[in-house]
Amino acid sequence: MKNTTQNPKQAAGERAAKLVKNNMVVGLGTGSTTAYAIKELGRRVADGLDILGVPTSYQSAFLATENGIPLTTLDEHPVLDIDIDGADQVANFIAIKGGGAAHTREKIVAESAKKFVVVIDDSKMADVLSHPVPLEVIPAARKLVEKNVAKLGGKTQVRMGVNKDGPVISDNGNFIMDADFGKIDDPVSLSKELSYCTGIVEHGIFTNVDMVYIGKKDGTVKIISLRNL
Repeated sequence: MKNTTQNPKQAAGERAAKLVKNNMVVGLGTGSTTAYAIKELGRRVADGLDILGVPTSYQSAFLATENGIPLTTLDEHPVLDIDIDGADQVANFIAIKGGGAAHTREKIVAESAKKFVVVIDDSKMADVLSHPVPLEVIPAARKLVEKNVAKLGGKTQVRMGVNKDGPVISDNGNFIMDADFGKIDDPVSLSKELSYCTGIVEHGIFTNVDMVYIGKKDGTVKIISLRNL
């Protein structure tokens, strides 16, 4: 389906927003591609669409409010109908996320949803995952995490702020570290191993992707689905 914008991120985000129907509770992801989905949902709300949104970050909460989407919480709606979010890289329906330092809340929301839809441009698709894995780390555990990730074959660095001296701090008040493992041949096993590491609040390997909307440079969108949904 052609999109008149020729912007692959916008094409993917706006197309995925069409999955949302009346009376749904929707996870609202974080990042530049998901922002287009949120803005499109805002336009549909203005036209009468009745939904509630659960934001994954301060950024997505601000954007949703600016676009007139009423918000709720997981306490009030612990099971979501759908979650739409971006990714840093996707291969074989496994995503690496956390470029925006929001992956802990993003994973909580994604795993609370009946359907997890990832929106990306085609530069984010890969045959094998190789993007550094974001880690949210309790500050006191920085050196311990560095040591334990090294045992798993990874090299970590603390993500430093832009227009801010010092490290990036998550919405939860923790450090963000990026762990480079090179090519990740077995992301499911690595996901489990990272979850065992004391001091890592959450990592950015998402193994529960159901659908991927891939925006292309010509404005078309390729949709791939793990199963019939």
